[in-house]
Amino acid sequence: MATLYSAIKDDLLAKIKDGLYKEGDIIPSEVDLAKNYGVSRPTIRQALQILVNEGYLEKRRRRGTIVTKPKIEQAFAMGVRSFEDDMIRAGRVVRSAVIIFKREIAGEDVATHLELPQHSEVFKLVRLRYVDEQPNVFVESYLPAERYPSLDTYDFTTKRLYGAMEEIGKPVVRAHRKLEAIKADSALAALLDIDAGDPLFLFHTTGRDEDGVAVEYSIATYRGENNIFEFDVSRAN
Repeated sequence: MATLYSAIKDDLLAKIKDGLYKEGDIIPSEVDLAKNYGVSRPTIRQALQILVNEGYLEKRRRRGTIVTKPKIEQAFAMGVRSFEDDMIRAGRVVRSAVIIFKREIAGEDVATHLELPQHSEVFKLVRLRYVDEQPNVFVESYLPAERYPSLDTYDFTTKRLYGAMEEIGKPVVRAHRKLEAIKADSALAALLDIDAGDPLFLFHTTGRDEDGVAVEYSIATYRGENNIFEFDVSRAN
């Protein structure tokens, strides 16, 4: 037998799918919904939280609860493939805004991750990636300039970074990724159109070519409320 909150969740979801509540709409408040359904606010809160967890709703301070698209499934964590490939496969519209693209001397942290000598030159590529015109991930990428001397001939508003690396002849074939959960500071909140303090996923990635050389170090920050990540795991022998 369905619980009250699950029945309300199903009814609200049907209204979202039928277009009664469209993407970007602010749904009625918990108080109003409780009156409409004749239940308590905690019951409404449970129903809404399920829809938030599934990515159909997003709670925003000072604005209320907004209808959104379901969460973006990110499978890249299981393999070496591009952000664009995952999004296109999911039927999403993706674009990139290049914020910084330049040569610079690697700082200590970047040089360490890329296993470079001090004062080595790297390419720094900073992009804001959009999915369905919503800012979704802010990513900083660093590559050794010596191994990719022609990288600055590419336009990364339209070109995939991994595609360019493959064309140059040194593709990433394996990567190590570290995942953290953090809270947005004011700068990231502004870039990703969220509130300061909202949850974020932070990935540090070191990619290696077929010779085992570190050729990419990236720091990618994903919005927390509309991304989920897939992982396959197995028991070690």
